[in-house]
Formats: sequence, structure tokens, C-alpha cells
Amino acid sequence: MRIQPANRRLGILLSGRGSNFEAITGRIASGKLNAEIAIVVSNVESAPGLERARVGGLPAVYIASQHRPREEFDREVVEILRDQNVSLVVLAGFMRIVGPVFLNTFPYGILNIHPSLLPAFPGTEAQRQALEYGAKFSGCTVHFVDDALDGGPIILQSAVPILSDDTVETLSARILKEEHRIYSEAIDLVLSGRCEIQGRRVVISL
Repeated sequence: MRIQPANRRLGILLSGRGSNFEAITGRIASGKLNAEIAIVVSNVESAPGLERARVGGLPAVYIASQHRPREEFDREVVEILRDQNVSLVVLAGFMRIVGPVFLNTFPYGILNIHPSLLPAFPGTEAQRQALEYGAKFSGCTVHFVDDALDGGPIILQSAVPILSDDTVETLSARILKEEHRIYSEAIDLVLSGRCEIQGRRVVISL
């Protein structure tokens, strides 16, 4: 199945500082990524990424997620994304599990980036998991989102060596640098219609 978004309008979902969001906006501004950020949504009112979006003149909204049913929150976010004619949803540190409402509205239209070489070390604190396991390499993975935690088909990965004196902080910093590079590359591959899903594999055409 070839993935072909209807347009190049991105919906960014974030919960925190939004460093990957900033890297994406930088690539767009420099002309290295042909895309448009249609809307930035956060479930955290004080999220630095939300403020950065507003300062940058981008449409940005806060939608509360606490103390309300998951499906109700999801439907409100999806409605805003659809109103903005979003074709590709980009999770940039969005600290919520994406449920059926999202998946049914955007089948193979949601991307996430995870700080490990999936399927190794899914879930939280992936960098700490890698260090405690004694792995020699870690890295980051951009994948389509499905109903498995950090388990969707993989688009791109980048490996980072784990040094003998690494801490969670130093390893995280080196991985984040690669995240900023490959997330935009993966977004471009999807928007350009170059990704075809064959079983669990994402085959990229030239």
C-alpha cells in the first residue's frame, strides 16, 4: 500500500519543549522541507513548544486532556486537525497514547519519533534502558503510528554509539541531534509519496 497524503499540511502535536518541532520549522524555513505547518496543538497549557509556535506566528491551540474521557479529548483534537485540512500528523514529544479516534481518521497518517533503535527499548526512558542493558549502540526511529506502543512500521533509523562514559544526559543529547535530522527527512519521504507499506516493511522508492 503506497502512502500518499492529499497535501503537505502538517499538524504538530506536542506536550513539552518542542525541540523536534523547532527543527522541523527550521527545515521548512530553509527550504529543505517542502511542507506547511497548519496547526500546533498541545495538551499542556504551559508547554514551551506552544509558546514558540505562537511567537513564530503559527496557529497554536491548547486543548486540556486532564480529567476528561480520552475519546472526548481525541475527538476535539481530530476535529481541529480536520478543520485545518491536515494530511499528516506529526507527534513531537506528545505524551499521550494515540487512540482509535486518531488512527481511524488518519490511517498511516501519523508519525512519531522514538529515542531508540526500535524494536529495542520501547516506552519511556529509552536512553536509560539502553545504558542499563549495556547496549553498544542506540539511536532513534521514525515510524508510522498504529495501535502498538512504539510498534508501527519503521520509516527511518539512525544509529548512535554508546560510549563507555555516557550518561543518560550525554546519550540523549547525541540522539536528539539525529532526531532533528531524520524526522524532517522521514516527513519528506511520506509527503512525497515515496513510502509503500508491504507487511511490516516500509519500502522507499527512489
